[in-house]
Amino acid sequence: MAKYEKIADDLRIRIRAGEWLPGGKLPSETPDLTGHYKTSLPTIRQALGVLAAEGVVDKVHGRGNFVRKPRKLVVRTNQRHQWEKDRARLSDTTRRETGATEHDTGLTVSDLVFSADFQKVEANEDLAHVFGVAPGTQLLERIYRTRYQEEDAPFNLSHSYLVYDVVKANPELLDPSTEPWPGGTQNQLFTIGIELDRIDEHLTARPPTAEEAEELGLRAGVSVIVLRKVSIDTGGRVVEVSDVTLPGDRTELVFTTPLNRW
Repeated sequence: MAKYEKIADDLRIRIRAGEWLPGGKLPSETPDLTGHYKTSLPTIRQALGVLAAEGVVDKVHGRGNFVRKPRKLVVRTNQRHQWEKDRARLSDTTRRETGATEHDTGLTVSDLVFSADFQKVEANEDLAHVFGVAPGTQLLERIYRTRYQEEDAPFNLSHSYLVYDVVKANPELLDPSTEPWPGGTQNQLFTIGIELDRIDEHLTARPPTAEEAEELGLRAGVSVIVLRKVSIDTGGRVVEVSDVTLPGDRTELVFTTPLNRW
């Protein structure tokens, strides 16, 4: 093992042991760290570079190196969909109290910064196949970003698609100013007489694109989890498709599968 790797290991252990707390400043590169480890400045910087790439430390130009504050964890379970369905027919006041993001993060509505952008698009071959419609069919694309107000990066990158001719029955569903919608998509669908029977979720992982890494605030080496969520109504029709890109360094996926007893 190279010397810089040994130094990185030692600093990592000391950080995990609480010698420096999140947000705390590490000793200076020189003379503190070079003197402690009896090595050169380039070696210390290599070690700190390893920790920076792992997301353990942040280097702030002109100020030094700091223990990175952990980003708010998002725990996403498959039980969230039943939770949403149970709330879909509740009063507006009750639905406004909390939403799926609050459910997944433990935050409150006032902790969040939300944005929504809607546009009319044509279904490509992929989406047309999933919806069971002809390519070129008009869809409503809804682009959502939600972040913790104390952080810069959103929890995920979400693109939701609905068949335009289906949702236009309620003009409010076409207006991004109505977002965040109390009760989420399941209540929106309820307003046009649609009840969901099931939700299929397909998960894959891959390296992020440069644009995804920048928007999600990802460090080198952190993958993204790509989720395709397909919502199917009680008649077997696909009524909504969401493509969600989740950062691998702050997302925990939990699947609970009830098993019938013998």
